[in-house]
Amino acid sequence: MCRNIHTLHNFEPAANDDEVRAAALQYVRKISGSTKPAKVNQDAFDRAVHEIAHITQHLLEDLVATTPPKDREVEAAKARERNAKRFATA
Repeated sequence: MCRNIHTLHNFEPAANDDEVRAAALQYVRKISGSTKPAKVNQDAFDRAVHEIAHITQHLLEDLVATTPPKDREVEAAKARERNAKRFATA
């Protein structure tokens, strides 16, 4: 479940609202142990996602980077290469 949470800090362009919300959703899913909550828990689940996304956005805005921002395309290419090596068949 948490493999979908990626580093969002110090990228160019900066993380957008959809990326922040996706990370918050994955976090809430992991903590709650549920990918789709029961109807009785849906409001609490949605509220948690919203609040965590909000706080995450504040965190990203407040963090100070001491290194140049990473390029999303370069990092994605590195990840694809790592995955190709990891899942290559012998």
